[in-house]
Amino acid sequence: MDEAMDERTPEEYLAAGFAAGDEGCMEAVYRRWRPLVHSIAYRFLGDEREAEDVTQQVFLAAWHGRLRYRPGPGGLGAWITGITRHKVADALEARTRRARAAAAAAAAVGASPGTAGRTGGPALQEAEQVLDRVLVLGELARLPSEQRRVLHLAFYGDLTQTQIADRTGLPLGTVKSHMRRALHRLRRSLPSAEPATR
Repeated sequence: MDEAMDERTPEEYLAAGFAAGDEGCMEAVYRRWRPLVHSIAYRFLGDEREAEDVTQQVFLAAWHGRLRYRPGPGGLGAWITGITRHKVADALEARTRRARAAAAAAAAVGASPGTAGRTGGPALQEAEQVLDRVLVLGELARLPSEQRRVLHLAFYGDLTQTQIADRTGLPLGTVKSHMRRALHRLRRSLPSAEPATR
């Protein structure tokens, strides 16, 4: 058994430690394959921020899914590359959904995105407001329930944090904490939106 263990390559040791939950191995895996993951993501997405987000998602997914890793052709690198392709596809699909939402928002106010962009008038502003609402609703749905509830009351109930605390029975500090975390996540997901705390 020891002899068989000695025959394993450094990468196989690293993969075994990673699959076993060794955080040191995870750090080594991240250092080794991050440049590859990032370059793949950037090549397909053409956007530095999106590529960085996908890179983080890939290693988070790899860590959470490490028990499903099975050595195969290409080893751990091939497995991580496969996760990268899935995450890039997800990012491209999300981009398509945003484009469809923009088109739907423009159609809702009777203007195509191209027309609205050229006129720059009230139709554009109204389309952007509809789109912002659609995108925010989509991101709100992804938040943990308590954060979603707090932001929903702030955005759509037009309540202050104190009023939210009164209505929900949550301590004001908890409301502020939920709001801060939720807004941080929204700002990462919706960089053009700048929701303000009340």
